Amino acid sequence: MKKKKTTRKWIIAGIILTMLVAVSGCGTTGNETTLDKALREGYVTVGFHNEDPYAYENSEGELTGQAVEVARAVLKNMGIDEMRGVLTEFGSLIPGLNAERFDIITAGMYITPERGEQVLFADPDFSVGEALAVQSGNPLDIQSYEDIVNHETAKVVVLSGVIENDYLLKSGMPQERIVNVPDVASAISALKTGRADVWNATSPTIDGALKSANDPDLERVEDFTQPIIEGKSAVGYGAAAFRKGDQDFVDAFNEELAKIKESGELLEIIEPFGFTENELPGDVMAEDLLNEK
Repeated sequence: MKKKKTTRKWIIAGIILTMLVAVSGCGTTGNETTLDKALREGYVTVGFHNEDPYAYENSEGELTGQAVEVARAVLKNMGIDEMRGVLTEFGSLIPGLNAERFDIITAGMYITPERGEQVLFADPDFSVGEALAVQSGNPLDIQSYEDIVNHETAKVVVLSGVIENDYLLKSGMPQERIVNVPDVASAISALKTGRADVWNATSPTIDGALKSANDPDLERVEDFTQPIIEGKSAVGYGAAAFRKGDQDFVDAFNEELAKIKESGELLEIIEPFGFTENELPGDVMAEDLLNEK
C-alpha cells in the first residue's frame, strides 16, 4: 500500500514538472513586447500587398520593394536580421496587423489621421503624388479628377482600401462609378477590358505596373493635374505601421530611420525602385501628418 502511494506521488510530481516545462517553453512572457520577441527570435513578420514598387515578390520569389528594403535596412541596424512576408490584400492589412497575423505593415501605406486611430506609424520614408493610366490615346481626354467627375459615364478603378477612393469621393465622384479591385493585376485587367476608363494610383505604382505590363494599349496620362483635396495637395507620405501597443518598437525604428535619412542611405535604398530625391520625405514627421485637420 505504501508503495502505491509513493508511486502515485511520483506520477503527480511528474505531471506537475511536465506542465512547468511546457509553460516555461511557451515563447513570450506576459511582459515581452513585440520588439523584445523580434530581438530574441531574430526576425519579424511583415504584412505586404503585392504592389510594385512598394512591396512585392520578385521573379525569384524574394520579398522586396521600396517599403520592404527601407524596413529591412532599419531592422537590420536594430539587430533584427530577417523579415518573413505575409501577402495580404491592401484593405486587410490593418485588420491583419491588429489580429496579430504579422508584426509590421510594410506596404507603402499613407499616413492619415483616420488610419492613425487604428495603428501607430513610423516617420515617413517617401512622399509621392497621384497618377492616372488610361487606354492608349486617352479616348476620354482625361487630364484631372475634375475631368473624371464631370464625364457622366467615366469609371475609375482603384485598389480596395487605398486613399484614392477617398480622394475621388471628396472630389465629387459617385461611388457607383468607382470600381474597387483587390490588386494591381486586377486594375490593369479592368482598364484593358473596359470595365474602367481610368486607373488612379500613386505615380510609382502606375509607372511600375505599366513597365511590367509592357502593353502598347495602355499609357500614363502625362499632363495630369495633381488633385487638391479639401484645400490641400494630394501628395502623400508613406511609412511602416505598427500595433497601438508597440510604441517602443516605433521609437526604436524611428531612431534608426533618422540615421539612414541623415547619411543619405535612404535615397540609395529607394532609387532602384524608381524613386528620386524629389520623393524623399524631407523633415515631415508622422506626428505632423496625424495632426492634420
